[in-house]
Amino acid sequence: MANVQADIEYTKDLFEAANRMRGSIAPAEYKHIVLPLIFLRYLSLRYEKRRKELESMVRDPKSDWYTQDSAMQEIIMSDEDQYRSEQVYVIPDEASWSYIVEHARQPNIKEILDNAMKRIEEENKDLEGVLPRIYQASNLPAENLGELIHIFSRDVFNLEYSSSVDVLGRVYEYFIGNFASSEGNRGGEFFTPSSIVKLLVAMLEPMSGVVFDPACGSGGMFIQSEQYTPQKQALSFYGQENIETTIRLGKMNVLLHGINAEIRMGDSLLNDQFEGFQADYVLSNPPFNQKLWGADKIQRNDPRLIGPVTDSNANYMWMQHFLSHLKDGGTAGFVMANGAMTTNTTGEKEVRQRLVEDGYVDCIVQMPDRLFFTTGIPCALIFFSKNRNGEKGFRPRKNEFLFIDARQKGTMVSRKQKVLTQEEIDEIARVYHAYRSSGDKYEDVLGFCKVAIFEDVKANDFKLTPGIYVGTELKEADDEPFEVKMAELTQRLKEQYAQANKLQEQLLRNLENLR
Repeated sequence: MANVQADIEYTKDLFEAANRMRGSIAPAEYKHIVLPLIFLRYLSLRYEKRRKELESMVRDPKSDWYTQDSAMQEIIMSDEDQYRSEQVYVIPDEASWSYIVEHARQPNIKEILDNAMKRIEEENKDLEGVLPRIYQASNLPAENLGELIHIFSRDVFNLEYSSSVDVLGRVYEYFIGNFASSEGNRGGEFFTPSSIVKLLVAMLEPMSGVVFDPACGSGGMFIQSEQYTPQKQALSFYGQENIETTIRLGKMNVLLHGINAEIRMGDSLLNDQFEGFQADYVLSNPPFNQKLWGADKIQRNDPRLIGPVTDSNANYMWMQHFLSHLKDGGTAGFVMANGAMTTNTTGEKEVRQRLVEDGYVDCIVQMPDRLFFTTGIPCALIFFSKNRNGEKGFRPRKNEFLFIDARQKGTMVSRKQKVLTQEEIDEIARVYHAYRSSGDKYEDVLGFCKVAIFEDVKANDFKLTPGIYVGTELKEADDEPFEVKMAELTQRLKEQYAQANKLQEQLLRNLENLR
């Protein structure tokens, strides 16, 4: 089956790197040691590549930059604007990857690395606060750190490899996935599996405008959105995150992809850093089922509220937060725990009913289980739209709701993890596009997708579980005669009994030989 990928090509290298850290630092901290190293190498590689391009230009008689003056050549090759115009950061000599590799076996390599992070920030003000100085304070032995540096100097982490385009996010995925047991459920708070992100983005189709993620974690929503649109730099990105180390990782990840996202720190629900801000697209995977999150601190006149809030669960506060940050004509797509679709808890049900009655709920996709690294619990994708009256070129659908049951989708790629194939992502996205479009023809598919009207949802007590509405898929009629099928089953059973008897006899002989 094509396009099924949960692992990465350099798994062995990363496992070897993990072994170098084992025993010195907690597994949950592996990624914080590794990711800045990889980021530093990529910054250095890009700088070296751009410098070679400039060197070639100043020495090429056909180039507008050609000059035989060696001093002028050096001035041109050292001009910071020549790098920043290509989204390349200036790397001082003592912070270059080649310098770090050269000194990797030195006992002061920790100091060298921390100084490299400091010098890069000094030369590039928009990296201020992104690169951590953590190595001297870590328990990782200097010789082990040196081995890590040599591991990440291998060709598999070279820019020329197509697989390393999304290296930081995928390395992050590896460490979250393989060492998630040490983090409990926290892993899912700042990393969303790529197939879920791809599906959200494919359904929303962000082409131009503002993308907002108030629980942005490692920045995966931004990266996938940028990769989706054919018009590069047609999107601008804004996010919020309340864990400082995660903000650093997110900033490193988006910068590695040439994206300048504005990510602010703070609790989005209790300390909204984007008050009054509205976006064309809201994409997010907020923490599921947060209890005792501080509902008592939300003022009753909070402009985000369309209903009550409850301290028993933050799910519906997140939904109201998303809706408040959505422009007229915009669409929000986010990951949510399944329980939110049917909860009867006072306050939660009231908000859900209001969202349906006011016509904001556009589509619900019930997802398969085992998509997340940290939990086997299935989730849903929920879409709110402020274009259901026919804005933005979409057809009017104010009284309609699309339900998609994708629980049977996905392919197991390990004992614990399932991913959606690209074909499945495209199939689900096409259904949503056809439903919203005035040109494409949408059709219900029994057991998979159904457009229900308001009266249907009201009759089901405003429950939003797709399985309630899509029905049961019809099985193909089995026209094989009963007598033929019975004979086949009987013969198969006899063969299995015979095989069991042989195994039993072999086992007894083996036991006899042990006497």
